Amino acid sequence: MSFRLRVLGLLMLVAMAATAATAWLTLRQANNQVRESARAGQEEVSRILDGLTTYGFVHGTWEGAAPTVRSLSAATGQRIRVVTETDVLVADSDVLAGRPAREVSGRPPVLADARPRLRLPAAKIPRASVKRTVTAITDYRASVAYAACLTSAGAAVTARPDSVGIPRVQADRRPAQCKEPTAGDSAPYVAQDSAAAVKCESDPRLSACLQRVFNERTLAVAPPRLQIGLGALDESPAGLAAAPTVAVAGAVALAAIVAALVLSRAVLRPVRALTAAARGLGGGDLEHRVPVTGRDEIAELGRAFNRMADSLRSAEERQRRMTGDIAHELRTPLANLRGYLEALQDGFVEPTPELLDSLHEEAMLQQRIVDDLQDLALAEAGVLTYHRAVTDLRNVLDASRTAHRATAEQAGVALELAAPLPVHAAVDPDRLRQVIGNLVGNALRATAPGGTVTLELRREGRTAVIRVRDTGEGIPAEHLPQLFDRFWRADPARGRATGGSGLGLAIAQQIVTDHGGTIGVESVVGTGTTFVVALTAVTE
Repeated sequence: MSFRLRVLGLLMLVAMAATAATAWLTLRQANNQVRESARAGQEEVSRILDGLTTYGFVHGTWEGAAPTVRSLSAATGQRIRVVTETDVLVADSDVLAGRPAREVSGRPPVLADARPRLRLPAAKIPRASVKRTVTAITDYRASVAYAACLTSAGAAVTARPDSVGIPRVQADRRPAQCKEPTAGDSAPYVAQDSAAAVKCESDPRLSACLQRVFNERTLAVAPPRLQIGLGALDESPAGLAAAPTVAVAGAVALAAIVAALVLSRAVLRPVRALTAAARGLGGGDLEHRVPVTGRDEIAELGRAFNRMADSLRSAEERQRRMTGDIAHELRTPLANLRGYLEALQDGFVEPTPELLDSLHEEAMLQQRIVDDLQDLALAEAGVLTYHRAVTDLRNVLDASRTAHRATAEQAGVALELAAPLPVHAAVDPDRLRQVIGNLVGNALRATAPGGTVTLELRREGRTAVIRVRDTGEGIPAEHLPQLFDRFWRADPARGRATGGSGLGLAIAQQIVTDHGGTIGVESVVGTGTTFVVALTAVTE
């Protein structure tokens, strides 16, 4: 089983046990507390609702309700947030207390409607009830507007309900901008009010119908309904008994400790093995491997470590081979140079121009090997400098053909360019010419007189494909995997008559890789060889 699944299963078991125990304990203690607090909570809600409803009934507006909210919050200990049904903030006890407003608890808000409940005569006298309702609508419009004006002007407002329930407003003073209500203020609406109320005469629930008409006809002037949010999300619940809680917490902690010990035993054994192997690897022991069993993440880590050790051992072997190859490449020519120089120094050989030219050519070849080694080291270290630009690859191929035209003519080989359409890519043109030049040079050396070397450029989807195709002798299939190795030559004698430093293809492969491309080779003995360079094409 996956290590992750084992850990998850163990933790789920502990979590389920802890949840069950905590839920049982909490439920047992909370039930009584909920019963006791529910009664007190309902009384507090009723007090807050009555206080705000009374304010709206008296003042005809919610303007200036903040002191009432503050006093209700102080009296009940509740956090109160009052907004209209359109989410317009009226007051918030947190803000009034000078602290940041907290998020309201998840309890449903309490609705407050300041419109009065009508006191109508018995339902057996519908016409009288309709008449009183129309009068109540007219009186309420005038009363609520007058009360709102007085409140806005700062007057101390009081109100008492009349026989129907409509507030009769009084104030300690009457500001000039507030006109006392008169019967003519609502004259334009009387006909509409009557028409709406008369429809209720045939309704079996007369009082409810008239109250609904009253609410609808006064909706535009009455204070909007409020949503009263109580409490806050970050309020701490009432404390529970400590002893049972401590006991359950101790049991859960013990279970977690046992689970951690079991888990650590499963984890630490392979980790210790990995640590010992890593120490050995750091000390130069590249043969040590970690024993791996299972298919979980720890086992996969062990396999990854073993692959890394294999890679390090292979890298060290490649380094030893490269050191031997470098020594092999330089030993013989340097011995020849030393022999000729000593012979010249002792006077056994005459310093003819031909001999000096030969010695200079040999020294230049050794210098080229050193320069190629430096380029390859920089490329593999990722510090070889590239100057990328969007380039027409036809120009790069044409420049390479021009540079090698004289060599091709001297060898009797036709050097052709097949690039019918422009293909652009973001490359360093100088480095890419270095790659193409190496491929063309190898192709010319492998092609007999009368043969052909073709530089082909095509765009295949989003890829720019360069092919360097020759009609030479070809490369055996068993040699193709080693073709890009350092100092490798198909010629078993490793002679320079059939090749250069032996580093050109390795450098070319690294340059193409750094450009995000690939280089490959296809060859048939007796037919020829084709090198394929694939780069990401761009639209110019």
